[in-house]
Amino acid sequence: MNLANTTTRDRVFVVGTGVTGILFGVGLVLSGMTKPDKVIGFLDMFGGAWDPSLGLVMVGAIAVHAVLFRVILRRQSPLLDAKFHVPTRTDIDSRLVAGAALFGIGWGLGGVCPGPGLIGATSLASTLLLFVGGLVAGMALFQVTNKA
Repeated sequence: MNLANTTTRDRVFVVGTGVTGILFGVGLVLSGMTKPDKVIGFLDMFGGAWDPSLGLVMVGAIAVHAVLFRVILRRQSPLLDAKFHVPTRTDIDSRLVAGAALFGIGWGLGGVCPGPGLIGATSLASTLLLFVGGLVAGMALFQVTNKA
């Protein structure tokens, strides 16, 4: 990005996005969602070592979202864009179901989803680096198959 050709609004957008990402990452670390063992402990409801704390994190996130989403959409536009970009599709197709199933299976087997995986990969743990490699490969595969 050439800063000489950007507006103040563009720079504020970039800084705001960065601050939001850092806040999200700190929240993931503090909640333990970057630890695959914590996630597996939450998913293992019948194995004798169930850890419900991640459920509390999810309930808290859903509660904040449920309130603020409605409050924010009352605005004419977002603070740093001309309009809101809210999905309009409501149908459930085979691609959505297959993608959700793959995500759920991967999360259950590995205990990692994309956000926490990217944060955790900064530790250079081989399993998390492998996860990020698989994530990138999956995105590339989508780009190739989506054009067809």
